[in-house]
Amino acid sequence: MFLTGLWLQNRKVCWRMEEKDSSREGEGMENKVMKFYSKAGNNIILRAIPGHFATSHSHINYYVDMTGLKTRRSEAAAVGKAFVQRLPIETVVDTIVCLDGCEVIGAYMAEELEMGNFPSMNMHNTVYVVTPEFNMNNQMIFRDNLVGEIQGKNVLLLLATTTTGMTMRRSLECIEYYGGKVQGICSVFSAVKSINGLRVEAMFDTSDIPGYQAYEVHNCPMCKA
Repeated sequence: MFLTGLWLQNRKVCWRMEEKDSSREGEGMENKVMKFYSKAGNNIILRAIPGHFATSHSHINYYVDMTGLKTRRSEAAAVGKAFVQRLPIETVVDTIVCLDGCEVIGAYMAEELEMGNFPSMNMHNTVYVVTPEFNMNNQMIFRDNLVGEIQGKNVLLLLATTTTGMTMRRSLECIEYYGGKVQGICSVFSAVKSINGLRVEAMFDTSDIPGYQAYEVHNCPMCKA
């Protein structure tokens, strides 16, 4: 049995995978990585590992690895461009709020928005790219120096993965609390089609990963097996 865990943006993700050949245990994770290509282009590649994984909100049968898409310049640029191409040209965006380490993608989205002459209410005609923090009570907050980039601004929310939508709801509540007006939601991978009446734009959804399943923590058939 192979058992390990990692931390992703204040949420612990654990996995359990059985290795039939213990002599190959060290290379088990690498051999199980699968690649999926986005309908938006073959240069946008999602890497996923099948198994049994637990997040704070659900149990899933694939670990979706966003590392390359979030940190490789060319991949992040491709994702940012593809997201902006899906936005109606009249969409007003003043600020992009990034979660899950999506700041590089957010920066390229901001660049594409400015190059595409999307409307903005900012006096300097550029787009803010910001990230919320979590306080000791695990509440999502914006520091005082960033409140001006949220209050009264037209906001685009950007996430890496969305499974149940709970983190997305928290983010929307946080932005609205600080006076922001959410104009759109983008998630690189999303199992949720819409939330609070807003469509979730995604590069990948559950149809792109064969057999993808997400279960409630207390109703996981993999745990019962």
